[in-house]
Amino acid sequence: MAVTTKATIASFGGKLLKCTHNASTTNCEMAFNLYLPAQATTTPSLHKVPLLIYLAGLSCTGDNGAEKGFFQHAASQKGIAVLYPDTSPRGLQIPGEDDSYDFGSGAGFYVDATKEPWSKSYKMYSYITSELPRAVFAAFEQVDGSRVGIFGHSMGGHGALTLFLKNPGKYKSVSAIAPVANPSNCAWGKKAFAGYFGDENKETWAEHDATELVKNWKGESLDVLIDVGTADNFYKQGQLLPENFEEAAKGKGKVNLRWQEGYDHSYFTMATFADDHVGHAAKYLLG
Repeated sequence: MAVTTKATIASFGGKLLKCTHNASTTNCEMAFNLYLPAQATTTPSLHKVPLLIYLAGLSCTGDNGAEKGFFQHAASQKGIAVLYPDTSPRGLQIPGEDDSYDFGSGAGFYVDATKEPWSKSYKMYSYITSELPRAVFAAFEQVDGSRVGIFGHSMGGHGALTLFLKNPGKYKSVSAIAPVANPSNCAWGKKAFAGYFGDENKETWAEHDATELVKNWKGESLDVLIDVGTADNFYKQGQLLPENFEEAAKGKGKVNLRWQEGYDHSYFTMATFADDHVGHAAKYLLG
């Protein structure tokens, strides 16, 4: 559980830390990035800052969002720490884990696999919701474990939505950029769920599908920000399906689905709207 800081990089007045720790849920060393704004490094130790967890998309590591998403800009202004986890276990030598970008390494889909051989270590749901935050809060006392938000991109948008919906009250805010919002009905999700849960376990699929989960939401009124670009090729291919989530969430609160003209699935889109998503989280983390 002990965290090792491998590098410290100045960023927007704060510090971006490159960290590792040994994780029991994934049975391997896991790497992550943690951004600590100036408020967490220059003010008295009694001052705690809230935490925003960013979940990345397919084939990404914890480095991608930290180095290309520009979330630190608004986080530094608001006084919010940002945690960038990896997207899967690494180096487990499971046959097939490195064969494709959309399953196995870099594609943990933020679920706990139930199908062998993945069930032993592909437990990204437990890692993100429990083990990693415990390690971060223990190692960095200036991070406030009672004020946590979550957001993500693509597969990570799926992760953010499902983790929020499966854990009412755990996260203060949720938003997503180009999320895989209905994985049971898209090629990426079908491949991942069949591989991690088995093709026959459709009830388990539904338990990790934001569009299915939101239908039974009984928590406080939702306030979800979602951005999708009109030039996003993965949207055009039917991988994202945000309209399905929007329709299923009717009567559950506010889903602000914003169509961004001309924007694609890339980090250029994420960087453009990064401040909006940190600002959305700040309403609940700082309020």
